[in-house]
Amino acid sequence: MNSAQVDTYLHRLGVEHPAWPTVDVLRELHLRHLQTVPFENLSVHLGEEIVLEEKRLLDKVVGARRGGFCYELNGLFGALLGALGFDVTLLAARVYGDEGRLGIPYDHLALRVRTVDGGEWLADVGFGAHSHYPLAFGARGEQEDPGGTFRILEAGPDAAGVRGGHGGSEEADLDVVVNGRSQYRLEARPRVLGDFAAGAWWHSTSPGSHFTQSLVCSRVTEDGGRITLSGRTVKVTAADGTRDEEELTTDEEVLGVYRERFGIELDGVPTVRNPRGSGR
Repeated sequence: MNSAQVDTYLHRLGVEHPAWPTVDVLRELHLRHLQTVPFENLSVHLGEEIVLEEKRLLDKVVGARRGGFCYELNGLFGALLGALGFDVTLLAARVYGDEGRLGIPYDHLALRVRTVDGGEWLADVGFGAHSHYPLAFGARGEQEDPGGTFRILEAGPDAAGVRGGHGGSEEADLDVVVNGRSQYRLEARPRVLGDFAAGAWWHSTSPGSHFTQSLVCSRVTEDGGRITLSGRTVKVTAADGTRDEEELTTDEEVLGVYRERFGIELDGVPTVRNPRGSGR
């Protein structure tokens, strides 16, 4: 990512070019990313190919002012942080589903970030509802955040009785927990963006993926709440947890919400391409 691309990306986030890669800068970038770049799966239903290459991601997220899901958002955010001088490691995770079962390998991408003023942080702008600020990677106690109460713990056995970690001198896997519920299991081994290509393909094509079964576009609001458009349903949750929900009736209303609340210009309303049970 060259300096002009970095500046354009920072302009997209509405922040100035930082002088140093400090934890305060990381916190600001993390929150602004969540507020300005939506978590969305529209490409899956618009027939757009998801390509995990930096230039293609820049064209989509920065040039076209779109969002994406974890591989795209965290992949590109990690590249930005690296260009700004942060020490960034891509990590693979498996998301906890029903009955505590873990998802596919390379189910999720998150970031381990080191700052110049010390400390390691778990940054994740691509999970949807998650922490608003980076989490202290080495802390094992509760971490309070506007998104909930988080903990990062050494992984125990999952629902299938498999314990995290690989033995030897390698670091153990970690469970990221929010409000007492396990969210995902994080591997410590460093990865590269290309490692996640199969996961991105599975999530964008498989009838077993929730991304192919529903539409979502969501971001953190300026007051610390969240707005989500799921198909034709708009949900606005305030920072205190109160929620308003509205069912949109016309295509014009739907396109207006995409445009006015998420900054996304679309020619037509996306619809779920392959709902479960319809065949492929």
